[in-house]
Amino acid sequence: MSSERKINFSAGPSVLPLSVLRQAADEMVNFRGTGMSVMEISHRSKAYISIFEETVADLKRLMKVPDSHEILFTHGGATLQFSAIPMNLIGKTGKADYAVTGSFSGLAMKEAKKYGDINVACSSEDRNHTYIPAQEDIKVSSDASYFHYCANNTIFGTEWKYIPETGGVPLVCDMSSNIMSFPIDVSKFGVIYAGVQKNMAPAGMAVVIIDKTLLGGELPLTPKLLSYKVTADADSMHNTPPCYVIYMLGLMMKWMDEQGGLEGMQKIKSEKAKVLYDTIDESELFVGPAEKASRSDMNVTFRTSDEELDAKFIKAATAAGFENLKGHRLVGGMRASIYNAMPFEGVEKLAAFMREFEKNR
Repeated sequence: MSSERKINFSAGPSVLPLSVLRQAADEMVNFRGTGMSVMEISHRSKAYISIFEETVADLKRLMKVPDSHEILFTHGGATLQFSAIPMNLIGKTGKADYAVTGSFSGLAMKEAKKYGDINVACSSEDRNHTYIPAQEDIKVSSDASYFHYCANNTIFGTEWKYIPETGGVPLVCDMSSNIMSFPIDVSKFGVIYAGVQKNMAPAGMAVVIIDKTLLGGELPLTPKLLSYKVTADADSMHNTPPCYVIYMLGLMMKWMDEQGGLEGMQKIKSEKAKVLYDTIDESELFVGPAEKASRSDMNVTFRTSDEELDAKFIKAATAAGFENLKGHRLVGGMRASIYNAMPFEGVEKLAAFMREFEKNR
């Protein structure tokens, strides 16, 4: 980690590996002898098609995406998928189930209400989203077109530690903030979608992994570029895709390979999270609002008992080179987002700073 770079705990856009940034910089002006930047190459050119196909293949291999599922690259990030999901899927019965365990799942549910009848299958709002409901607390509707949940809650610092059982109802998961941080059985999901700006690439795109049997059921009002079938039929190139983001995603796939794939990423992220949670649990000053069984390995939330002291900590941390530790405005306190590219050294330095701050307060 370069001494000139800040230690960036942003919840997104998030830190990227220095080696990836350097390779992108090296190829910025002249990509592989083309005499052009990736940002200038036609998306229909042989040079760009090779980038695209290699990126798709690497993503499929790393996530072990079965042939039953299609990988789509879409515009608009995860938020646009809040509309695309019901537009493409709710038409089967006109109904859908949503688990509301944080801000973004709540926003997704509100958007879905424009297109059909929505049942709140479970919610953690009663304890300010500090926990994930147990399987037995989920009320799945047998006639739901799909069941939607958000795997990791960036604002509240909670994470689903299991895949919900839905009795055959297609499972739709927003994995924006923990995708590719651990291996997962993709075949269990009807749709996995993720904004790429946390664990996968710079901002500007979403990845959608969809069971091919769910293609073609979009509502008549669905805009062409929000139709999963149109996107799949055009191999994500019905119009110009987010070319540079896809290129950067490809570089990130190579980097994850070097870390040992998703098994390697899981080991690293668990070790990073343990360092911070051990520091919080051993502290008499800092507390973690998320219940221990539901703690996120991606977004570590913590606070003191005093908002003024929280502000002093954030100010001191910023002066010491730690960026973006202020908690979301909905919850306050502090938040350290430790996505895939956050170096272990950065987490160790933050833990040491927290201990020193407590010692000197």
